[in-house]
Amino acid sequence: MPVDETCPVCLTADVVCGKWTLLLVRDLAAGTSRFCELERSLAGISPRTLSLRLRALEEEGIVERQTFGEVPPRVEYALTEKGLALLPIIDGMRDYGRRWLAADEVCAVPAGDARTGDVVTV
Repeated sequence: MPVDETCPVCLTADVVCGKWTLLLVRDLAAGTSRFCELERSLAGISPRTLSLRLRALEEEGIVERQTFGEVPPRVEYALTEKGLALLPIIDGMRDYGRRWLAADEVCAVPAGDARTGDVVTV
């Protein structure tokens, strides 16, 4: 289905509705993460899918990838300003789930919120 290039909702949905996208953004809200940490936090995601989603988010400017010249090589992922701007959408989804879907479980993100340094519960 083609995206309506004149509709901001369509354009945003095209970016965030990919499988795992919002969960990756949610987890990266806690701060910088390595591939293996993201893989552990997203139970059920295959390494190939995680790699493809991270690459797509990097191309979209939502995630930045930093490579360190160490042995073994180390790669870390973090949200960009554009990625951080998605956090209110996730907050709204969390609120909606708690209010309307009786989602009482709290899914804790392991580190602090990249925006405030606070512990994040999602």
